[in-house]
Amino acid sequence: MTILHLRRARTSLVLDARGPGLPRVVHWGGDVGDLDDDGLRHLTDATVPPVVPSSFDEPTVLSVLPEASAGWSGRPGLAGHRDGAGWSTAFRLDGLDVDQPADGPARVTVRASDPAAGLTVTIEITLDPYGLLTVRHRLRNDGDSAYELRELTPVLPVPAVATELLDLTGRWCRERSPQRHPWQHGAWVREGRHGRTGHDATLLLVAGTTGFGFGHGEVWAVHTAWSGDHVTFAERRPTGESTLGGGELPAPGEVRLDPGESYETPLLYAVWSDTGLDGLSDVLHTHLRARPGHPRSPRPVTLNVWEAVYFDHDLDRLRALADRAAQIGVERFVLDDGWFRGRRDDTAGLGDWYVDEGVWPDGLQPLIDHVTGQGLQFGLWVEPEMVNPDSDVFRAHPDWVLAVPGRLPPAWRHQQVLDLGRPEAYDYVLERLDTLLTDHPGIRYLKWDQNRDLTEAGHHGRPGVHGQTLAVYRLFDELRNRHPGVEIESCSSGGARVDLAILARTDRVWASDCNDALERLSIQRWTGLLLPPELIGTHVGPERSHTTNRVHDLGFRAATALFGHHGIEWDIASISAAEQTELAAWVALHKRLRPLLHAGRVVRVDHPDPAVWAHGVVDHDNTRAVYAVARLATSVTQLPGAVRLPGLDPGRRYRVRQVSGVPAPASIDLSPPTWLAAGLTLSGAALARVGVQLPALHPEQSLVLEVDAVD
Repeated sequence: MTILHLRRARTSLVLDARGPGLPRVVHWGGDVGDLDDDGLRHLTDATVPPVVPSSFDEPTVLSVLPEASAGWSGRPGLAGHRDGAGWSTAFRLDGLDVDQPADGPARVTVRASDPAAGLTVTIEITLDPYGLLTVRHRLRNDGDSAYELRELTPVLPVPAVATELLDLTGRWCRERSPQRHPWQHGAWVREGRHGRTGHDATLLLVAGTTGFGFGHGEVWAVHTAWSGDHVTFAERRPTGESTLGGGELPAPGEVRLDPGESYETPLLYAVWSDTGLDGLSDVLHTHLRARPGHPRSPRPVTLNVWEAVYFDHDLDRLRALADRAAQIGVERFVLDDGWFRGRRDDTAGLGDWYVDEGVWPDGLQPLIDHVTGQGLQFGLWVEPEMVNPDSDVFRAHPDWVLAVPGRLPPAWRHQQVLDLGRPEAYDYVLERLDTLLTDHPGIRYLKWDQNRDLTEAGHHGRPGVHGQTLAVYRLFDELRNRHPGVEIESCSSGGARVDLAILARTDRVWASDCNDALERLSIQRWTGLLLPPELIGTHVGPERSHTTNRVHDLGFRAATALFGHHGIEWDIASISAAEQTELAAWVALHKRLRPLLHAGRVVRVDHPDPAVWAHGVVDHDNTRAVYAVARLATSVTQLPGAVRLPGLDPGRRYRVRQVSGVPAPASIDLSPPTWLAAGLTLSGAALARVGVQLPALHPEQSLVLEVDAVD
């Protein structure tokens, strides 16, 4: 065989595929240059570890699928058995398919088999034009008996210079909370057993050099693209190897391969950067924006009426909300929970996807016609995967619930999970959604919710999360195929289903049910580590947050919601004339900045004062940028220091000014910085290395700055 070198966008992957065993990753990270065959051989030889005392007699090297037969004593790449046999493998390389076009992704397909174990594995490795690496394994049972698969996870090596780990945790209304610690010996394992991605899921697991930040340091990261039970891990062995990996986390007996059957892992996304976390985001955002199905039209400013009316659906009141929304500049109106039969609160009705004739005697069409008559798109909330026991469909089909025989799982929000692995349940849900969209062509958007974990999720007596996840994907895919013009939001009691597998089937995510602007600053910052702004729903909530009871002024709420897929979650029919005018100004500002916000490079500022956060978006030709600086709390020092504005062209000059068109935040400064009123002009180098002094904002205030090149 050969040694392969995949190069794209300053990233190199060197793969030793000389056999006879599985290939090993010699290097994944920064570009190692244009190496000829001798250079690749010397690089490969340089990375083979020596034999040390009290160890194997031959050097132990880590393959793309770690095996005990090769001397690996860490987490196995494959775990399974055939009634106690075939539990260890020794795959041998059968062949390679290599495709390295001049442009486009570079791909390698590895084929290997172990006749004694009765298994064949295919490994697909792709390095896309932006430097994003994906790895996927496919295992086939070639034996004459069933093979129970416990784990199959792609694994990638990381060099010893990565000394720190960063990942994300969270809960409902507090998603995407970062945690960071030294990378020590052992395994840091993040397992999600929620049956969905989870509020506590880490979007990226990052390993990096000491002290890495948003704009500096060398970092490696992985993302497990799966919406069911999953694992993502970092492992450092006393023998010196460091690895990142991830995949599905099947329950015992859940993935059982009969002779001839195959299993395919979720994609493991892997990305490297030598410019810190922002470099990771830049690669990921560029990759996502290049997808054929990525939203291309301007993202409509959205009003969701949940926090305005909750379950109190009244046609006249909703018409008034639509009228006010149009006046403010809203472009999409979404009717939330409560429109279907029996749904007067959250204890009943889920599963009965028929318009409630008692609430809507003439159906939804009068409201749809009124909304679209105002020039707005119409959207609707659904939760197709769930069912209330107090519903007609459950009473008729109690066996349609994911459960173990003889009992229901613990109730969660008074609901259970429909077993979409049952063809009859799947067909019912698909027919209801298809009919709803066919009968109401004015529905152009679905807010697709999923409000509970899949607990004790049994399917015909066996674990059912794997089959449920695949069935949900099929449901999304089929509905999109039948109604290609309908956009779908992934909402899962807020941000509990945010991953790149669900994003392959949806047009945005609801990052959190919490609209408190202070909480949202952190939630949106860390969700943006993976997703570009246009895929993250960011709404202006009411003055008093209904999840935290915290009060914020409109400017702080609107500035926080500015940097995403903008919207409103507020009873705007009851706001004052002054609030309406200010809110309309913020909506107009978002529309003016939208081409930049939804296409530019995201930058986040490493500021020494934890009470000061700053972030921005810079367009790709470095002619425009917009930044927001927020004070989260009081500072220990009277002045927090100048705020640097990164990401601009060092050699160009830029005019910086407070954003126009919206009210400025009230400041405690007796004499604000002199530049603030008229703006200033500095080079990109000066703005990135020196920065600008800002007014002493009150806690929980934001200042938005526009930056334009002047030469």
